[in-house]
Amino acid sequence: MKNAGRIGLAAALVFALAAFQHGNEVKAAGGPAESEGGYRVLAPIESGNLLLFPVVRSGGKASGETPFITLDEGIRSGEVEVTEAGKVGGLVRPRGTIGVPPYQYDRFRGAPEPQNENSRGDQVNTLVLVNHSKRPLLLLAGEIVTGGKQDRVIAKDRIVPVDADPIDLSVFCIEPGRWTESSPTFGAAAKAPANGFMVQPAVREQAMVAKDQQQVWNSVRGAIAQMEVAAAPSASRTVTAGSMANIASSGNIGTSSYAKEMESSAVSEKVDEAAPVIEAREQVLAKLRDEHAIGVVVAVRGEIVWADLFTDTDLLSRYWTKLVRSYAAESLTEHGTNAAPNMADAQHYLDAPASGREDSEGDVGVYRYSEFHSRGTETFVLESLLPGTGYEVHISKMKLRGAEERVAKPLSNVRPLPQW
Repeated sequence: MKNAGRIGLAAALVFALAAFQHGNEVKAAGGPAESEGGYRVLAPIESGNLLLFPVVRSGGKASGETPFITLDEGIRSGEVEVTEAGKVGGLVRPRGTIGVPPYQYDRFRGAPEPQNENSRGDQVNTLVLVNHSKRPLLLLAGEIVTGGKQDRVIAKDRIVPVDADPIDLSVFCIEPGRWTESSPTFGAAAKAPANGFMVQPAVREQAMVAKDQQQVWNSVRGAIAQMEVAAAPSASRTVTAGSMANIASSGNIGTSSYAKEMESSAVSEKVDEAAPVIEAREQVLAKLRDEHAIGVVVAVRGEIVWADLFTDTDLLSRYWTKLVRSYAAESLTEHGTNAAPNMADAQHYLDAPASGREDSEGDVGVYRYSEFHSRGTETFVLESLLPGTGYEVHISKMKLRGAEERVAKPLSNVRPLPQW
């Protein structure tokens, strides 16, 4: 049966690729084929409860390769080091240096505020990162680092320049059940494809929008409970949505670690079945490169929930596996299924005007990270300010789950959303 399922998946992917190949020739019914802001969606790649609409630039090919090294590449080569805050001592830059936030006491564990930087201990929401590479490091919100006293997820996109001093890395814990050291430094998950993965959109949203540790923990417990139900044998899947919520809230799950749950063979197999990254992975990537795709609009169980766009095809290809597996994990949810969206729906999601306010931060001459608040959606833009760049490296757009009421407070720094 497993082989039959894989044959069926492969056949579905071949069919999706055929549609994808002719995506440039398809005009979406009921909507424009091109975005006024410069992006156009192609025919979707379909797998199970997951629909991925590749995105290309309307004006032509994507730009050439960018100079960045990714977190997975840096950890694998040893050029990027991540460690607990208490292990860096005098290597950390003084308080107040541009680009490094002041150190804060660990309000989630009740630890006292340290008297000086060198005496501070390990903290739940802070890690220290050093980029030894000769290339700038690109970090994306949602990327997981495992090890130390707890597994963590990166809270926001950022760029770490070459020869930078150690930086405070804002993170959230995704393993609430542990505060004992498993290793002195952090790495990407060893068993995951491409040596790393990202949390699924539901968890990513809590880290990026809510920015609240308790809400991140709640979403992690809910995600783990859903994955355990999805990975259970069919005969034993009698857990209702209500009882699953009770399991998550009570903590009665197999592990408190999101990373370990994703690494388990049963869940990993389910995720791979739900994602177009198995037999046809290289074929899909080759087609993405041929079409000069730079991103995807993501629909889960018929609902468009996310979009990830990069400055070029190369970056999309390097993040492809971990991104798609995170979307696939989201598709394992037992929530209801809607009618499948079409190209016009995906195009509308990208093009929908959003009168929002901007909240920006960054490092002078390195990057600017902007959050655009709008009713029902949230958009994040990472712009590189390094010499020779000056372009948007990564854009995330998410649909807020049942959070239309979560309207941002007025901000002093206001400008319209960028025209895509």
